[in-house]
Amino acid sequence: MTLTGTKQPDMTRILGGLFVLAGVLALGTAWFAEHRLLLAPCELCLWERRPWRVLIGIGALTLLLPRRYARYPVFAGLLCLAVSIGLAVLHAGVEHKFWPSPAPECRAPVFHGGSFKEWMAAMPARPNKPCDSPDYLFGLPISMTEMGGLYAVVVFVVASLGSVRMLRSRG
Repeated sequence: MTLTGTKQPDMTRILGGLFVLAGVLALGTAWFAEHRLLLAPCELCLWERRPWRVLIGIGALTLLLPRRYARYPVFAGLLCLAVSIGLAVLHAGVEHKFWPSPAPECRAPVFHGGSFKEWMAAMPARPNKPCDSPDYLFGLPISMTEMGGLYAVVVFVVASLGSVRMLRSRG
């Protein structure tokens, strides 16, 4: 009980809410950049969205499960955030040309021979953006990929500290 006479919320519930809120904010930012700022995502950008979708589901599961079982999805959420950080590092390395992209969609198609009609028929319906071409928002000196990675690190650190507190409170 606190001084106001109300119970403090359970740390697992706070972490579940953090996961849902962090995932919605990350995907909302990506949606805004794609649909309002008209920035085309590359294949690795689309890969980076997947852990955030999973994190929303994990957060919802954490909120729905009974308290004694809710801490297990918290650790799955930490793993999901670690994957998000890893994907951001992979993509940032591709942007800085440290290594090639593992996604075949990030490479420009190569056409050999054939007529112009065959060449046009082989073109993708929606051109792919190269993965080594970073997007910068509002003139900031770091790319959206790097901002997403830093965001994932911050959420991971906050969730890790909350997880330690959750474990300590349960004995």
